[in-house]
Amino acid sequence: MKKAPLPPESLPVYMTGWGNHFETEALPNALPQGRNSPQKCNYGLYGEQLSGSAFTKPSPVRTWCYRIRPSVKHTHRFNRIEMPYWKTAPHVLDDVTSLGQYRWDPIETAQGLTWLTGMRTMTTAGDVNTQTGMAAHVYTVSDSMIDSYFYSADAELLVVPQQGRLRFVTELGVLELGPCEIAILPRGLLYRVEVNDGPCRGFVCENYGQAFDLPDRGPIGANCLANPRDFKTPVAAFEDRDAQSTVTIKWCGQFHQSVIDHSPLDVVAWHGNYAPCKYDLKAFCPVGAVLFDHPDPSIFTVLTAPSGLAGIANIDFVLFRDRWMVAEDTFRPPWYHKNVMSELMGNIHGQYDAKPQGFSPGGVSLHNIMLPHGPDRQAFEGASNAKLQSERLSDTMSFMFETRFAQHLTDFAANEAPLQSNYIDCWADLQKRFDGTPGLK
Repeated sequence: MKKAPLPPESLPVYMTGWGNHFETEALPNALPQGRNSPQKCNYGLYGEQLSGSAFTKPSPVRTWCYRIRPSVKHTHRFNRIEMPYWKTAPHVLDDVTSLGQYRWDPIETAQGLTWLTGMRTMTTAGDVNTQTGMAAHVYTVSDSMIDSYFYSADAELLVVPQQGRLRFVTELGVLELGPCEIAILPRGLLYRVEVNDGPCRGFVCENYGQAFDLPDRGPIGANCLANPRDFKTPVAAFEDRDAQSTVTIKWCGQFHQSVIDHSPLDVVAWHGNYAPCKYDLKAFCPVGAVLFDHPDPSIFTVLTAPSGLAGIANIDFVLFRDRWMVAEDTFRPPWYHKNVMSELMGNIHGQYDAKPQGFSPGGVSLHNIMLPHGPDRQAFEGASNAKLQSERLSDTMSFMFETRFAQHLTDFAANEAPLQSNYIDCWADLQKRFDGTPGLK
């Protein structure tokens, strides 16, 4: 397993808070005081702005970087390269049927794959050209990127590890990430990915639209769900290293590569509110019914990406973690339903209560727009006949990428990934229970 050198300047140290305006410097007095763009920066640095929103947005999202070389410096023109397994919406295949209930076993990890070559797109939705929708990927990574760097001009990436540990060495600092954690990598942020403990497998939501934010908690109020203080952003760390390197950019679904003669991770200091962050999913505090009935799964929303239509997200990231179930006279698992949102689920570890069998850690399921789904017979019978008492769901952590758009299968998902062809049979033995008399037998 190849590993890249880990520079001592890049120790992962974090600042806390969501949406904060941070200031951090790796050398004293590298940050200008009182102005963003002085005539001359200390240490001979270049000032450069990374913008995550339009300049005229009421609350702009941007970061000022003070770096050794401006990022525009590269020695070759960008050349188109192919990443055959990384697909971008719109990507609708005539010979692939996306209408259905689908589930996949975990994708096997393999050797010789980096963050770029190990990405496998399962579904796409919306249109990257209009900055709406998303793509859902599974990654398997065995090798570190060495003198190789990447950024996406298309989307921010929400990374959900399931196995192994990765290190994201970014131009704004270092994030280390393992199972039960997530990371958000903003659009335009440049980084390389190293393997700390592999092989690695996980899930990625590629968000083409408005950036993820914390949901409006409404009557829940100021506490529970994901709290801002638990999000961690790296401090400044830089490399001053000459080495021929490649920079790969994803732009409108195409991949382009250029050559530079140095490490581009040379930001010595920065300040702003546009930065990568990580979050420990074990810090998520779920809420639920304490008497009877079953709240909507929106109570499990960790992050949401708005669509411009009130109440209908471009993407919701929803977490089903271990928790107490206490409701009386209530069918406790998720009920049968059809939804205007499409739902792609992944299992991080343990057993999902609505599907006791077949949904393995590392597995994926898809229930598309307005297609009915819900518990299998085992889950239904168990929940219908259980003696209701306080019960703790333990060893369970699954998530959902939910979007207002239909999700279209890629050729990989339809023909190469380990699709469970018999998944639909999990509902086949649900029986007619109606006999015209009150009550259930």
